[in-house]
Amino acid sequence: MQTNSTSFVTPSHGFVTLPATASATASFGPLRIEYRWINEANAHAPIALFLHEGLGSVAMWRDWPQSLCERLGMRGLVYSRPGYGLSTPRASTEKWPVDYLATQAREVLPALLDSLHITPEERRRMWLIGHSDGGSIALLYAAFFPDTLAGAVVIAPHEFVEDIAVQSIAQTRQLYETTDLRSKLSRYHADVDSAFYGWNDIWLDPAFRSWRIDHLLDTIACPLLAVQGYDDHYATMAQIETIAQRVPQTRLVKLDACGHSPHRDAPVELNEAIAAFVSERG
Repeated sequence: MQTNSTSFVTPSHGFVTLPATASATASFGPLRIEYRWINEANAHAPIALFLHEGLGSVAMWRDWPQSLCERLGMRGLVYSRPGYGLSTPRASTEKWPVDYLATQAREVLPALLDSLHITPEERRRMWLIGHSDGGSIALLYAAFFPDTLAGAVVIAPHEFVEDIAVQSIAQTRQLYETTDLRSKLSRYHADVDSAFYGWNDIWLDPAFRSWRIDHLLDTIACPLLAVQGYDDHYATMAQIETIAQRVPQTRLVKLDACGHSPHRDAPVELNEAIAAFVSERG
């Protein structure tokens, strides 16, 4: 599919090439990653690094990272993972492995930080803010690198696969193939099939039903805020309650009249909760 990818690019956009690694770039070598800085001139401010959902990208965040960074007084870093936005697309024959989220946390994200010359001191002051798949990546990064973060905010994250998620993801596939959903998503991805089927295929793979990461969370040492809406059609409250059982310093926020995307459904409440949590640990 051909799209006018330049429509996604603003002057604050950039691209960086990550070196090839054994598993992160298995079939297509070095990765070209799309990223954008927010409030870049505030060079001494802590970084809030945003990790998007399973169908997200730099463009799909819209203006929420900007509004949150202004509220927090932080710089922001937003990027599109491989397969999304303007980053290196997934090859049509490439299937994400069951542990694809761990690969993003253990290999791709550290390589991105290295390539952008983000220092160890900056990383120790950094906050991860992840939504859905991005929330799972934030949890895994915090678990793999427990001494390198100021804190993390996970919004509608997944630690294991629930029936409600599989059912909703199957319904989303039907919508993608029979309605204008594909056209709508193409506004945010240069190769929309790369983004959609990379995410959808692995979540509907029977092998993925046994995926879970809750047993890895015990090593998380940083402050952790976990947020979920009561009307989330991809998960139940068991997801964030499981985090609290494993990570005692977790604060839970449960939002009424809110679905899977609190930054769109309840941005005021979400920003208030994040700002309060961060300021208490400032």
